Formats: sequence, structure tokens, C-alpha cells
Amino acid sequence: MGMFSVRKPRGFHHNYIYYDPRKEKLDKIEENAKRELGLLPPKEFSPEDIRGKFVEATTHLKRRKQSGRKPLSYGVLIGAIIVLLVIANYIITGELPF
Repeated sequence: MGMFSVRKPRGFHHNYIYYDPRKEKLDKIEENAKRELGLLPPKEFSPEDIRGKFVEATTHLKRRKQSGRKPLSYGVLIGAIIVLLVIANYIITGELPF
């Protein structure tokens, strides 16, 4: 059964103590509003500004990201194929292979 269960190392998740994503988002909205009103000079291009924009542009990728679904693992897929082949063999020949 080692072929079907590939163990992955435990992930490292560092939770920041002094970081507030809500405050950062509000600051960014406020800065963009000031730039539109002309109170601040135009911002220089940064590659970080376009990160994630391609996922937001398509509805099916956006829904998939929001739902948090994981794709089927290869073990489940191979198991389902084997079960379907056994059923097809039983229908065709009339006897089980084991």
C-alpha cells in the first residue's frame, strides 16, 4: 500500500503577531483613492501588483480557489479504474477474476 499513500512532511505555518491583513488592505485602498484624486504622484510599476490577477480574471479559476477543493489523488483514481475494470470483466465473462 506504499504506492497509494505518499507521505508529505508537515507544513510550516508561521502566524505573524504584529501583522493585520485588514489594515494593510485598507491602507492600499486609501492610497489608491488618493492617487486617483491626484494627491499622490503616480506609482511606479511593480511585478507584485499583478500577482494573482490572472486567477481573478477567470470565473472557473476564481471559484476553484474559493472553494478550496483538492484534485483527486492518483491512488483514488487508480483504485476507481481497477474497480471499473473488474465490473466490466464480470459483465462480459460472467465470473469474478479472483
